[in-house]
Parts: sequence; structure tokens; C-alpha cells
Amino acid sequence: MIAGPELFGPEVVRTTPYESDPSRWAVLGDGCTWHLAKLPAGVLATLTRHFEVPAEGAKGPVRLSATVTVHRTALDAAWEQAGMLEESLGCKEELLRPGERLTELSSTAFARGEGLNTSSDEFLEETGLCVSDSRGGPYPYKWDQATLDSVVISTSVCGGRGREADELSTLVQGALPKMLVRAKSELGGLDGSGSFSPEPDASDASDASDASDASDASGSEGASTPGAKSDPEGGA
Repeated sequence: MIAGPELFGPEVVRTTPYESDPSRWAVLGDGCTWHLAKLPAGVLATLTRHFEVPAEGAKGPVRLSATVTVHRTALDAAWEQAGMLEESLGCKEELLRPGERLTELSSTAFARGEGLNTSSDEFLEETGLCVSDSRGGPYPYKWDQATLDSVVISTSVCGGRGREADELSTLVQGALPKMLVRAKSELGGLDGSGSFSPEPDASDASDASDASDASDASGSEGASTPGAKSDPEGGA
């Protein structure tokens, strides 16, 4: 289900590292600081991929990411979405890692049928600024996340020198809907209640593996808990 560079556009290329560690995801901890943690039991798979629009002329590089997380139940996916909205309300500035942070964050959520959301159970948009000691800034930042049954899909973009917010929105606005279409196709493996079966067979496991392998959110062992964000700066 997860996007490759082609879903963002012909100018987008892979970065190094390209994919996250599928056994871990990023947790927003005390002090609004992100760190990596082991996946909780309620998460079947999660994968983040990182991309870039290279610098050209007077314009600096743009960093992008895509994340797909497959939860065991639709309720777990909804809790992740709720957790991200709560975290954004409590953290107007977040530290990705030393020297890299997000500032002036604000979020809006849309249930199915609200706004322009016609393809997901719930859509969450976060905007703000990204700042890096090495890359400069502040630059426009945008993060979108949508849930579809037990799947959570997100994209993010951090601008660069000379890049306008509208240009960045154009880069990511097509990738997330295309991943949702892929997710809808893969969700034929649901058990009829919006959840993956507790003991998936080999074909179900293969579908989940193809769908993701991911990293990025919150959690403690034994339960799926709120909080996951794709990281435009290369992985928390």
C-alpha cells in the first residue's frame, strides 16, 4: 500500500536511508520530544519511506515521507488518530531530534463527509513550520493522516529555501488518496467487523507484509496506543 516516489511526482527521488526499521515506531514523549520504541502488540505492521525533491537553482531541497500502519482492529486505528490530535493540541512545538524541530503546529480533523473527506473514516491535517540547524528554516510543514478501517496512512512534507506552501501541498495531495485506494483493495482480508482476524493465515500475513513494514507512533508493549507521525526529516 505504501507509496514509492512515483506517487508524489516525477521530480521526487528516494533518500538514504529510504525505509524505516519495521520493528519500531516513533513515540512523542515528555517534553514533546520524539523517540523510537518497540511496536505494541496491537500493531501488525508499519513502514515509513523517505523521499526528497532535490535542490534546483535558488530553491532548496524538499523532504517528504509516507507511512502506513496496519493495526489489529479498526478501534486501535481510531485511537492512534485520536492520540495524534490530542498530542498536537498539547504540543505547539515538537523536537524530532537534536537540532531539528517542528513549530507553530495546528491541527484540524474531518470525519467522513466533512470538508472534502469522502474516502477515509477520518482525516487529520497538521500544518506548521520545520526548522533544522543544518538545513535552515523555518520552512512550511504539512502532515496529513487518514484512517480506513484498521489502516492508518500518512504523508508529510518539509519545505526548503524558496519553496512556497502551495507548492508543497501539490506534492503530497495526490499520494495519500492513492494509498487509500490501495488500502481499500487490500482490506478484502478483513473478517467482516473492521478487524483483521486474531490468527491471520499465511495469505493474510502476506497481504499485511506487502502493505507495510512500518515505523512511527506511540505505544507500550501489549496494547495499541495513540500517537504516530511520519517524519519529514528522516526518522525520529
